[in-house]
Amino acid sequence: MNVYAFIIPIVLLLLIAEIIYCVWSKNGQYPFQDTITNIATGIANQCVNLAVAFFVYKWYGWLAQFIPWEIPNTWYFLLLLLLLQDFLFYWFHRVGHTINIFWAAHMPHHSSEELNLSVGIRASFTQRIFQFLFFDWVLVIVGYTPEAIYAMAAVHLLLAYWHHTTLIKKMGWFEKYFVTPSHHRVHHGVNPQYIDKNFSEFLIIWDKLFGSFEKEKEEVCYGVTHPPRTWDPIFINFQYWKQLWDDAVAAPFWWDKFRLWFMPLGWRPRGLESEKKDRIGYTRAEQVKYVSNQFTNLKPYLIFQVGAALAYLWIVVNLKFPLTAVDRVVMSIGIFMMIISWGGLMQARPWSIYLEMIRLLYMSVTCIVVLHANEMAELTGWEAIVALLTAGGSLLYLIFIISKPELEPS
Repeated sequence: MNVYAFIIPIVLLLLIAEIIYCVWSKNGQYPFQDTITNIATGIANQCVNLAVAFFVYKWYGWLAQFIPWEIPNTWYFLLLLLLLQDFLFYWFHRVGHTINIFWAAHMPHHSSEELNLSVGIRASFTQRIFQFLFFDWVLVIVGYTPEAIYAMAAVHLLLAYWHHTTLIKKMGWFEKYFVTPSHHRVHHGVNPQYIDKNFSEFLIIWDKLFGSFEKEKEEVCYGVTHPPRTWDPIFINFQYWKQLWDDAVAAPFWWDKFRLWFMPLGWRPRGLESEKKDRIGYTRAEQVKYVSNQFTNLKPYLIFQVGAALAYLWIVVNLKFPLTAVDRVVMSIGIFMMIISWGGLMQARPWSIYLEMIRLLYMSVTCIVVLHANEMAELTGWEAIVALLTAGGSLLYLIFIISKPELEPS
């Protein structure tokens, strides 16, 4: 079982409920372009999680054979696993804000200039693999099974999801022990006093014990010190990786090319030093949020496509379906084509129209072929008809409604 397939419906219900409330109250908490970017990133991330699960079960399974004991999955041992996971994640999270290569894996989650539940699924493509590769393997040594560790990581992620909101204010005594939205708003802040604070995800006591706690006082300004200024999830996920790579290539000394990746944020190789100080931060009054022009009549189109993409994703990630690894990779390619084209459409890039047409044909054909090959649908069955009607209708909308020279603000 893919535990993420279990928590996705919970996440979606909470997300939809908050969106409905925010639209009804007209509080401006869900700008369209940012929200679509967050959802697109979250959809693609579920495909990445399949590869992460494969890595965890293989690598942790190999490691577990050398451990002469196994901790049973009783409620009290699972509670202990949650606490151990939370402690390890605190340090993983803190290192993620300290060391270049770990910040590269974590930065995309902070890149939104908003904070709502859709930001909670704007997760980095590389963070989860870094967590399992560098930190959570310790739990195998303790005696927990790979299945229990992977499942608890997902539960821990779900427990931290509800923190990404501005609707819940202070929570009284609860804040003394547990992480709340107020704590996590501070963590996402680029206000000078908020940078690198409140790393905890479940118990706030870790921040209080290790000196990284900060209360929410001033209005929080969300984002990163170098905003990506784009809606392209690929660029957002690899922006800092590219910065590090460019510095490594340009560094005059070989030792600097290597150690750059493991140095603190702001460190530059010899010969590339800059007098400009980094990570100073800024307030909400100083922030100019990124907004772009997009093609006319795009909103209803993308809202419909999100629904279609979620149905497609459910087929890809549901391990109860008899799809092969190759099938899932082939279908995942369509998802990555999709999120790239969505980013382009929201920035009125002409090429994005053509990419969107190609990916619609690709996803509909691969869906029909894969389902038929695994005896899950007939070539002339209702599944094929729905896929073709969805693609066909979308193509007609692109040709006759969206593909116009006029632009409109988001």
